Amino acid sequence: MDIDTDMGMVSMQQMGTARTGATILCCNCGAPIDGTASAGALCYDCIKSTVDISQGIQREGTLHVCRDCDRWLMPPNSWVTAAPESRELLSLCLKRLRNLGKVRIIDARFVWTEPHSRRIKVKITVQDAVADGVMMQQSFEVVYVVANQQCRECAKSYTANVWRAAVQVRQKVTHKRTFLLLEQLILKHQAHKDTINIKEEKDGIDFYFAQRNQAEAFIHFLKSVVPVHTKESRHLISADTHTGNKSYKFNYSAELVPVCRDDLVALPLKLAKSLGNIAPLVLCWRIGTSVNLLDPNTLQTAELSAEAYWRAPFHPLAGATELVEFIVMDIEPTGQRKGKWVLGEAIVARASDLGVNDNTYFARTHLGSLLHPGDSVMGYMLTGTNFNSEALDAIENSRAYGSTIPDVVLVKKHYPNRRKNKRRNWKLKRMAKDEGELLPKAADQARLDAEYEQFLRDVEEDEELRQALALYKNTKKKRQDADAMSIAETEMTVDDDDGPKISMDELLDDFDELEINDGGQA
Repeated sequence: MDIDTDMGMVSMQQMGTARTGATILCCNCGAPIDGTASAGALCYDCIKSTVDISQGIQREGTLHVCRDCDRWLMPPNSWVTAAPESRELLSLCLKRLRNLGKVRIIDARFVWTEPHSRRIKVKITVQDAVADGVMMQQSFEVVYVVANQQCRECAKSYTANVWRAAVQVRQKVTHKRTFLLLEQLILKHQAHKDTINIKEEKDGIDFYFAQRNQAEAFIHFLKSVVPVHTKESRHLISADTHTGNKSYKFNYSAELVPVCRDDLVALPLKLAKSLGNIAPLVLCWRIGTSVNLLDPNTLQTAELSAEAYWRAPFHPLAGATELVEFIVMDIEPTGQRKGKWVLGEAIVARASDLGVNDNTYFARTHLGSLLHPGDSVMGYMLTGTNFNSEALDAIENSRAYGSTIPDVVLVKKHYPNRRKNKRRNWKLKRMAKDEGELLPKAADQARLDAEYEQFLRDVEEDEELRQALALYKNTKKKRQDADAMSIAETEMTVDDDDGPKISMDELLDDFDELEINDGGQA
């Protein structure tokens, strides 16, 4: 098969001007031609058959690609990222050809090849002058062989102690709830794309980078999504006494604020006064670039920045693990509204006290639009609970706030009829981490699973939180036999699921799980 195709010749003189001249015969085939416009006494057909303007241009080449990072080698030692059949890859293919600059490139395009053939074909159309007044255009194909070659960065990643900068993210709490949120934010924004290793530690996660500027960019990302306090240190690796050049390893310590969502916080009185004179006993309702606080008695909000927190650090009074279930006996909205919250006055009873005693508690809550008589709600029980907190002692002894401490602080609505381990129509991606020697025990694994399940429920219940994350459609189907299906249907009819649902319009397609079916059959 002849892959070279002659496209023809174009005369540079205008065809509209009629000229008269001598007629001569082609020196090769004897065809009559115009002697004033002939190129070397040859006709057009003889020029096409005897002249090759692509002579000296390679028809075969080799491209090197790294299988680990999918980057292509740009000689002599640079690596570029290029998608298949992209403009970047086409530019790389043209730059690998010798003597291509001697002609004018008219067109270049890819020719389809089998994906497993390890071949790339490019069809190139060039143009050049063959004689005075005559331009010739020709097309030909170049075949590139794709060879594997590991880049220096990937080769270094397979050896020990190759990182140049490390970011140690820590939070001194007993749970991983904040790290679950941070993990989803990192995955959505692809902030971990430059890491060469991610290792899970006892109180956090370590991120390793090959360059210092990559670690600094990751620190900048952390400051843009969570309240964090950073420190930098360096370790001397080697030094050249003759030139004065030194090589360092850099460590960045990023400590997250130990206040999490739904925590009960007792602010120092001086700090509460500086935050718009908010009541010192507040709830943390969101963690963003700052800690967002809410007074459930008045719906007053305040933002505590990371800098203000680290000037006077404190620990939360109670966490999500200490929440108690209450039953709403009666609730009446007061009409005061702020954003999505409506202030209400509720009478609640502890769920464990039903049938035992008739103790009820009065509470002002920000959930006036969500709660109804008979609903379950999670909250903190302050009456009869001993807190080892100097800030709470100062609040109790103060004249302004000593009499305002409530018996119960309601936090969020609870759905007791929600099915456990239910099949959701959505899912979240997880980040691949090196656990090393910190493999969790059976009891720790059960606790981690419970924390992740609670995080999924928070995503279902909070629409504002879902907007900040990337949720994907769960297309994985579980095979169940007829008996198991009948049992599941019986459970669904007996125990209705009253939990919140996520619409399919809010979900993204997971392209990692897309499959190609032959014949259009599933």
